[in-house]
Formats: sequence, structure tokens, C-alpha cells
Amino acid sequence: MQLTVIGAGPAYTNRRGSVGSSYLVRAEGPALLLDLGQGAFPNLASTIEPSTLVAVVVTHLHPDHFVDLVPLRHYLRFEFEPSRRVAVIGPTDLGTRLDALHGTAGWTASSFDISTLAEGVRRVGPFEVEARRVLHSGDSFALRVSVAGGSGAGSGTPGPGLVYSGDCGRADDLLPLIRPGDTLLADASFGAGPMPVEDMHLTTAEAARAAAAGRAARLLLTHIQMGYSRPDALAAAQAVFAGPIRFVVEGDELKV
Repeated sequence: MQLTVIGAGPAYTNRRGSVGSSYLVRAEGPALLLDLGQGAFPNLASTIEPSTLVAVVVTHLHPDHFVDLVPLRHYLRFEFEPSRRVAVIGPTDLGTRLDALHGTAGWTASSFDISTLAEGVRRVGPFEVEARRVLHSGDSFALRVSVAGGSGAGSGTPGPGLVYSGDCGRADDLLPLIRPGDTLLADASFGAGPMPVEDMHLTTAEAARAAAAGRAARLLLTHIQMGYSRPDALAAAQAVFAGPIRFVVEGDELKV
């Protein structure tokens, strides 16, 4: 699989070019999108034809992870004749949230085939997607994506996958998803810390602890808030996890 970082930003930032969380996973052509946060649609549309996505999977109902479904919906509806559709898998009430933005019932269903994200494994195009609940806000999920029949949770064949934490406030919640050799793409909102008590995110050391415990091959850090030192955050992770570690930014392309 190939991972393209469409967006790696937090809910707000002063870093030019930073947009909300969005990660594109491809398997020799077919593409699956994980989240679509604020400002991410232009990066997506300049990377692939958005109407060809096999699905968009939304990890939780915070706008910095789903609000650019709005321009995607407009694009699908008005750029083509006839209009096109894309499957969207997300927590309960995602469609209701989107309809409410425009005050129009059925606004979402006009371009998206919405289904509910729940714990377990499902086939999405050529991918196997495993979802597990994590501590954050309401229905929040982490995901493991692999090529179906190659390294998926139900395939019985070992191989690498991508584990994406979404926003996660408890590192141990990620452990049921991580298999030896996986790549962990982890929320690291509060860098080396300290972390505000009321915020349910991870520090880099906590993300590294999950990578070490799950015997991940490498750790990719993302979603860091402004004001936190990246060198300090990286050092805190390196003190816990011996494998390769890096922050990802918009435009990064990596093999999984």
C-alpha cells in the first residue's frame, strides 16, 4: 500500500499550508480516504480524481476530521453531468451533522452513500478495514487498513497494515489493532507534553509506547498543536520506541 498525507494539521494552527487530518491509502490504483478535515479537499483533488474513491472513512465527529465533506459533496453534485456518488463510512449522526450545516434534510444523501462505522472488520474495495473504539469524544474510532487477502485481520496471512489512531486519548486502546510490522500513524497533539487534563489526545511518548507494545515497524506522528516543540516531541518518542519515527506533513508519500 501507499500512504499519501493529504492533511496532517490539528484543529487550528499558524503553520502555512497546514490543513486538517486526511490520509489517502492506495493499493495499486484503488484509493481509500481516512478523514477529510478543514482545507483538505484541494490537496485531495490535486492528488486523485475524488469521485474515484472507493470510500471515505470518518473516525469521529469533530469538524477538523470531516468538514471538507462539504466541498466534496458540492464537487460530486455539480462538477459532473450526471452527478456522481461516493461511499462514506462514519459514526452515527454524520449525515445529520452535514444536513444541519445547510439546514436541508437529504443534503448529504444527494451525493454520499452513508453507512455507519462500528467495531469490527469490513471489506471496502480491495481493503480490509478494522475499527475499534477509542477514548476521545462520543463515537470515536481507530482504524487498521490492509490489503484484503494479504494482511487483513481476517485473512490469516501475516503482513503489514496501517493503523491510524484518529484522535485518541488512551494509548492502550490502539493495542488491539496493532500487529507486528504495522505502521502506526498516531495523534500526537500535545507533543512532549504537558497535556491539558480535559483534552483526550496523546503525547508523543504515549504514541511511542503503543508502537513499542504492539511491535510496530515504525511510528508516524501527526496532528501536533501549535506551540509544541517538534524536536522535543520527537526526542520524547525516541526515548520510548527504538524503531523509525517521524512527523508527517502534507504531501508526504510513504510505502506501507
